[in-house]
Amino acid sequence: MLNEAKKNLSDAFKALSADALKSNNQMFLEVAKSSFDKLKEGAEQDLIKRQVAIDQVIRPVKEGLEKFDQKIQALEKSRVGAYEGLNQQVKSLIDSQIQLRSETTNLVNALRKPQVRGRWGEIQLKRVVEIAGMLNHCDFKEQYVVGDEGNRLRPDMVVNLPGGKTIVVDAKVPLTAYLEGQETQDETLMQTKRKEHARRIREHISELSRKAYWEQFSHAPEFVVLFLAGEAFFSAALQEDPALIELGVDQRVIIATPTTLIALLKAVSYGWQQEDLAENSKKIGVLGKELYKRIVDMSGHFASLGGNLKKAVESYNKTLGTFESRVLVSARRFEDLKITDSKKPLNSPPPIENLTRVLQAPELDQRDQEEDHTKEAP
Repeated sequence: MLNEAKKNLSDAFKALSADALKSNNQMFLEVAKSSFDKLKEGAEQDLIKRQVAIDQVIRPVKEGLEKFDQKIQALEKSRVGAYEGLNQQVKSLIDSQIQLRSETTNLVNALRKPQVRGRWGEIQLKRVVEIAGMLNHCDFKEQYVVGDEGNRLRPDMVVNLPGGKTIVVDAKVPLTAYLEGQETQDETLMQTKRKEHARRIREHISELSRKAYWEQFSHAPEFVVLFLAGEAFFSAALQEDPALIELGVDQRVIIATPTTLIALLKAVSYGWQQEDLAENSKKIGVLGKELYKRIVDMSGHFASLGGNLKKAVESYNKTLGTFESRVLVSARRFEDLKITDSKKPLNSPPPIENLTRVLQAPELDQRDQEEDHTKEAP
């Protein structure tokens, strides 16, 4: 019995314990679930707040990155466009260089021909004259041939100076050796060609000196101008032969490049300006004397006209006096006899009391005296 009661009691205790445990577990789970739900809700709200805060922090960065990306894309497009434009310009430059090289080659080949070189030198000479404004005072070779039949000389240009004097200019283009020296890469050959170029200019100086143009032109100074159509031609020759200038002066040949010839022609142009001023001054002097003479003659006419007007006024006043004393007196008797129906009184015209002004000038007195002497002369 005791064991059975003990067993029953144990079973009852177990049942109560199980029920209590189950009830406690159920309560724990409910409390835990309620706490977890609250924690979950708080965590979600905190997560939302943190997400909003993070978005607020990240949004400006995101917007800045988007703008930066847009600028990068715009710069890339601009770079591509600029690169294409640069490619076009480089291509155009290359084409221009090829065309320039071709034209330069054609020009060099053309200048190797003596006739073409001579014509080019004449064109350069005329261009220099145009720049200096001296076309009206320069005659070119088509207009000048000097010497006899056996020794006919034709200078390229004759510069006319004030006073009837002239300067003879002869154009030379020694290009063969110069161009060959420029084309070669061999320093020894280049030096040889430069010396040959200088020697050719020496020969031109001697040739012009022998022509003695100053003997063919009576009013020309005793020198002739050797015109080289390019500055580089002369400077290259001077590097090899610095005595070219002294040689030319000794042989009465002045070497001139476009720059120095323009300066020379400008000086001549200034001389022509002074000549024109002097000529105009002479013309002004002649016109001034003629104008003065005409003014004096006109003054005499004014004096004669004034005298005639004075005589006319005197005659008018004298006639008016006769009219008043002899004509009007008789005419007024008709009014007294009531013969006329006119109600207007018969008045006498007014006399002219203003006299003509006398023109007073010492020149007129002198002219009158000269005329009187002329009349009195037998």
